[in-house]
Amino acid sequence: MIRLKRVVCIGDSNTYGYDPRSYFGGEYPENVRWTGRLTGWDVVNYGENGAEIPTREWEWETHERRIRQALPITAAIVMLGSNDLLQHPNFTAEQVAERMEIYLQRISQYIQPNQILLLSPVPMRPGTWVNEPRLPDESARLGKCYETLSKRIGVGFADTSLWNVELSFDGVHLTPDGHRVFAEKLRELLENRFT
Repeated sequence: MIRLKRVVCIGDSNTYGYDPRSYFGGEYPENVRWTGRLTGWDVVNYGENGAEIPTREWEWETHERRIRQALPITAAIVMLGSNDLLQHPNFTAEQVAERMEIYLQRISQYIQPNQILLLSPVPMRPGTWVNEPRLPDESARLGKCYETLSKRIGVGFADTSLWNVELSFDGVHLTPDGHRVFAEKLRELLENRFT
């Protein structure tokens, strides 16, 4: 029996697979979510609705425990930052990147930097959840901040703003077609980087 390569996906509602048409935090079916479309990989999905980059000790402990439980892994995909901007009205992309740097340094105790693939979240656009001009602007700038960070600390990086991923009416969450495109781009990236 061939053992699939394991990838841990750490993220927020777009990793969880949140369906914005749901009133109670429901998710798209597995065959719609991008994490369910990564064929050829053993996917461990640690996406959570509302997740921010961990900053509190109990959040660190939860993340570290989950990572240890998933080992050994081939790759770790990290896509967080949107909720940091949504929940903190004065946050800039640079401040989110500073949080991310601390997080990546901490998880590097368990995962080698060359196993980490940092993704900038798909930039927000105006919608029912996005009614402040700063949110699309700052989320769009997050890609460059994350790219600079990734080069400095030696982790992989991909800018999802280049993937032409469709967002729903709320301006934050991926549509079913957005999940499909996201999965196709990411699967190609994983195969090129980790095979």
